[in-house]
Amino acid sequence: MKHIIVVGVLVSVFVVVPAKAALDLAKKSGCLTCHSISAKIVGPSWKDVAAKYKGQGDARAIIIDSIANGSKGKWARITGGVSMPPYSPRVSDEDIEKIADFILGL
Repeated sequence: MKHIIVVGVLVSVFVVVPAKAALDLAKKSGCLTCHSISAKIVGPSWKDVAAKYKGQGDARAIIIDSIANGSKGKWARITGGVSMPPYSPRVSDEDIEKIADFILGL
């Protein structure tokens, strides 16, 4: 029983730390100005984004492209037509990938 508890604690640490790091990265990058995990602000919630692309083979590439190059019209019903500005090169490709992976993991 003791071993199961230890394993559970270690697994939860490995899940929480990357999620916190990704959320800190998103905050530092300015993403949380328009997005949140579970509620619409200006843009859709990230849980809504993850749900929209769930099971879609090219989901990661689509989200990375939207973050890097901006997007318009994908969420017009939610945003009222407000477009998402491009975040590349201000945010590195590596960090954009981390944010996209975090979103898809929700």
